[in-house]
Amino acid sequence: QIKELFVSFEDIPLGAASLAQVHKAVLQDGRTVAVKIQHPKVQAQSSKDILLMEVLLLVVKQIFPDFEFMWLVEEAKKNLPLELDFLNEGRNAEKVAHMLKNFDFLKVPGIYWELSTRRVLLMEFMEGGQVNDRAYMERNGINVNEISRNLGKLYSEMIFVNGFVHCDPHPGNVLVKKCPASGKAHIILLDHGLYQVLNESFRMDYCRLWQALIKADMKRVQKYSRRLGAGDLYPLFACMLTARSWESVNRGIDRSPVSASEDVEIRSNAAAYLPQITQLLNNVPRQMLLLLKTNDLLRGIESALHTRASASSFLNMSRCCIRAVSTYQRSRSHSLYRRAQISLTEALSLWQINLYELFLWLKGSQLGNWVIALLSRMQHST
Repeated sequence: QIKELFVSFEDIPLGAASLAQVHKAVLQDGRTVAVKIQHPKVQAQSSKDILLMEVLLLVVKQIFPDFEFMWLVEEAKKNLPLELDFLNEGRNAEKVAHMLKNFDFLKVPGIYWELSTRRVLLMEFMEGGQVNDRAYMERNGINVNEISRNLGKLYSEMIFVNGFVHCDPHPGNVLVKKCPASGKAHIILLDHGLYQVLNESFRMDYCRLWQALIKADMKRVQKYSRRLGAGDLYPLFACMLTARSWESVNRGIDRSPVSASEDVEIRSNAAAYLPQITQLLNNVPRQMLLLLKTNDLLRGIESALHTRASASSFLNMSRCCIRAVSTYQRSRSHSLYRRAQISLTEALSLWQINLYELFLWLKGSQLGNWVIALLSRMQHST
């Protein structure tokens, strides 16, 4: 009974979603916990929901042959049973916390296994403002750019380096809080039910594709987009991944911020190219589908924080891609000389990125402006 386990249990949930809701409670030993409880009929109803979805999508395909949506059913069949198993969610939380333990800004709630089951999950209670709440951050003295930069680091590490990706970073699942003792801003990652595991060949192709997109190397963009199932629709695929126009992709996605006119163009094209988009989603590897969802959610957060397409996010992605590809190449090489060569190339590439980041910092800082002004005066005097 609730009274046997808890000193207090708040009846009104902190949050509720389609599968479960979360309540705040205090255990008999005084620990404050978050109790995630699955809705009673979800387990029994889920198989019927998937069957209904499958029938409806088959009907849609008969009426509109150009629209391929059966991948939705395949993904639901694979992911829903995992999301309904809260013990699996607990294991994911512990795995990602260990995997990213070097990031001192990341906090993942601990799991109380002795009181958890497949339908009830007890976690360490953590609270904060939602990651897209710019006003909350300004009120609490949290640096918005730092949060955006750290979130990018977090997801670049998960996607490119580890291949184990939290795929539901909507604002309710990503909180921020300033630690009173240290003054550091923490990112709190919640809801670990939905993860995507990327196999090595897919992860390497995805790394190289993003490297090509950042460098605006169109030949390699075409090559790796095709390898990932895009075929002749590779320009559309590049635009979907970056949420930029084809013109911006060709020019370089880090060269200029997203403009209002470009946003309008993207929305118009999304409607115009809907049959091609559904064809593309049907053709790409299934691992790509949750990554596209994750990309969109992260971009939504960046838009809310006004940090979208910042140079720092692309630099962090580049670092992770370089490290991931170098690690892969070393693992495939049996020559000591070749492994040393790969490590040297990796170090030089990372050094170049650090140098470029320093240049950008100087360019945007008061010291940098002072140096540039001094050099201009010296050149004028000469």
